[in-house]
Amino acid sequence: MGEPTRTLVLGGARSGKSAHAESLATAGPVRYLATGRRDASDEDWQRRIDRHRASRPTDWTTVETVTSLATVVSQPWNGTTVVDDLGTWLTGMLDDAGAWELPRGTIAPAVEDLVTVVENCPSTLVLVSPEVGLSVVPESSSGRLFRDELGLLNSRLAAVCDRVLLVVAGLALNLKEPPADLTTAKGTV
Repeated sequence: MGEPTRTLVLGGARSGKSAHAESLATAGPVRYLATGRRDASDEDWQRRIDRHRASRPTDWTTVETVTSLATVVSQPWNGTTVVDDLGTWLTGMLDDAGAWELPRGTIAPAVEDLVTVVENCPSTLVLVSPEVGLSVVPESSSGRLFRDELGLLNSRLAAVCDRVLLVVAGLALNLKEPPADLTTAKGTV
């Protein structure tokens, strides 16, 4: 069986999901799409972004993007694209739309665009996303909105990805593997 074209890596905070996703980027060149928006007023966040960037191989291409994520993913890439992570992308989209107090589904067109682009992506793609549905119901309406919107995004992406992994305590569990005769944009897997 060959390498899947689209892989979704889910996991909780500090679970090792990003490191595992990066280990899957074996077909170079690697394009790393970082969705964490820089904020000069948050020194801790700036240092965190800088540490992540410094930890990646120097020959990887890093693109920092939020609103144009679907556009960048849709651009053909002769290698592997890693998107890290969809929780920060979703936060940026909710921020930009002023949607934290609006009804669920306000950013549905952006989610639909991303899911469609992932489904049709002609390049090897590894997506990283937090799994937030295993905890208690958030106390705030914005917390519940984020949990609901991210859960919907994750389930929509899991449906169109060839492989889905859940990383817990640094260990990857296979939730979905492609069948042996799956034909993808890269050919038969």
